[in-house]
Amino acid sequence: MLGAVGLLLGYRADSKALLNPEKKCIVEGVFDISQYNLQWIFDRMDYDYEKECIIRREIIPSGKSRAFINDTPTTLDVLKEIGLKLMDIHSQNDTLLLGSNPYQLELLDIYAANQKLLKKYQESFSKFQKAELAYNTLIRESNEINKESDYNNFLLDELVKADLQSGEQQELEENLTLLEHAEEIKASLFELMERLNNSEQSTQSGLQHSVKILSNISRYNQQLEELKERVESCRIEIKDITDSLEEIDRTVEFDPIKIQDNQGRLSLIYSLQQKHLVNSIEALLLIKSNLETKSERILNFDREIETAQKELNEACEEMMLAASKLTESRKMAAGPFAESIMKELRFLGMEDSRMEINLIEMNPGANGSDQIELLFSANKGIAPQPLKNVASGGEFSRLMFCIKYLIAGKTALPTVVFDEIDTGISGEVALKMVNMMEKMSKNHQVITISHLPQFAAKGETHFYVYKDNSAEKTTSRVRQLAGDERVVEIAKMIGGNNPSEVAYQNAQELMN
Repeated sequence: MLGAVGLLLGYRADSKALLNPEKKCIVEGVFDISQYNLQWIFDRMDYDYEKECIIRREIIPSGKSRAFINDTPTTLDVLKEIGLKLMDIHSQNDTLLLGSNPYQLELLDIYAANQKLLKKYQESFSKFQKAELAYNTLIRESNEINKESDYNNFLLDELVKADLQSGEQQELEENLTLLEHAEEIKASLFELMERLNNSEQSTQSGLQHSVKILSNISRYNQQLEELKERVESCRIEIKDITDSLEEIDRTVEFDPIKIQDNQGRLSLIYSLQQKHLVNSIEALLLIKSNLETKSERILNFDREIETAQKELNEACEEMMLAASKLTESRKMAAGPFAESIMKELRFLGMEDSRMEINLIEMNPGANGSDQIELLFSANKGIAPQPLKNVASGGEFSRLMFCIKYLIAGKTALPTVVFDEIDTGISGEVALKMVNMMEKMSKNHQVITISHLPQFAAKGETHFYVYKDNSAEKTTSRVRQLAGDERVVEIAKMIGGNNPSEVAYQNAQELMN
């Protein structure tokens, strides 16, 4: 059952836990949150807020799962965040956690009501981390660029002196081709212009004569008039071609100096392209622009680093101030928290128990600049030691229960679940613990899983967990007990499956 509840609180799903691994499993829980002022968290996450919050998990045979809050799909991270506001499950894992420093610090913060101070510190710590990352990135980039700056400046200077122009390469290559074949081109142009225009038998002279002949006879026939116009068009076109050839002829000349200049310019362009592993002037111009940007960046780096250093110092100062306020609150709460724990432990029969809470200054981390140390001794004459080194199972259970009892009054959790908190406990201590649970239930819904009749007897509602062997496969079932069934089951906890009349009387007495 706790595994199912854990799924509602965002725990990882495992298809191995499914009773039938070939079918989809659905777990659904309904939480009454009308009295717990949780609308803000739903608004922040853009979920519909209802007084009854319905959480659902669906696990398919492949092991993948989906989560829903009020029928809106959600992520496990969101489910965990909301789940932390709805339910606290105390299990054996909590007992193990109690030996870890982060968990101890979390308990102290809950007792000291440090939520706002911790949030403010964590915001300032995050701001400091970002400022530190930005500063270190600038320093690293500055060092890298400075190493390359001399070579980059040489490359930039080379490209600046080259004074490259977009489209220049194609124009140079075309001009060089023309210059290198100038003599052949001029000879051919001379012959062509002679044939078209300059000789007595030129094409243009022949066309002029043809137009004249057609003009004399075109008045006799419409078709001849059209042919005359066509021949005239040809003459005009040949004249235009001849003019263009003459223009080209005037521009083409064999000039060894110009050839040498073009070859030198192209050689420079090809050399630069080979050096930079590109094949166009446009690519060289882009490289030049990037080098200019790097050069300007070097000039601006000192100013950027100075600004980043200032922002880092301010963020560090803000973080340290928030850390000191958090530390001060923790120090003020540490003594009273230890005293309160000892008071409850003595009430539960651990008269000689001693608890000390020490705070040690450390470098700022995610939860402040404090390292916490909970020292505990359950027996007289034994100096308090770190929790992970001391305490038996029963002592640990009582210690953990007292802590949960104290911090329950500091939180607004709707539900608290105790899973076998009665380990190593019996008799009068169990009665005292269950009375403390009863006090907790005035402000919280308290669910207890127990094998102790003293615990079970105080419950207002009882659910009986049992195994059903009627089918081929054993299944676990839960049913609510009513009326005398409650007395019967508690009597069985006292006297076994066939309880005596005394066991029934004891059960009735415990319940009363």
